[in-house]
Amino acid sequence: MRQKQEKCVVTFRTTAGAMAMERSCKEVGLPGRLIPVPRSITAGCGMCWAAPPDAREALEDLVMARHLMIDGIYAIIL
Repeated sequence: MRQKQEKCVVTFRTTAGAMAMERSCKEVGLPGRLIPVPRSITAGCGMCWAAPPDAREALEDLVMARHLMIDGIYAIIL
């Protein structure tokens, strides 16, 4: 069984928003990947970006700099 660990999760209202986040993160080399939204969090499109917790500040900066449309940013154990 996989050990659970803390993740920084970014949720989106649309799939286009999730894909824009994935593209932007890959362009600048930020870690993470798209995953289904955990049941404990609700989101419009059903997808979220999961990254290590130490990447949160860089993710927030990227969202602001590129005007990405997000629903929320959470710290959660997955």
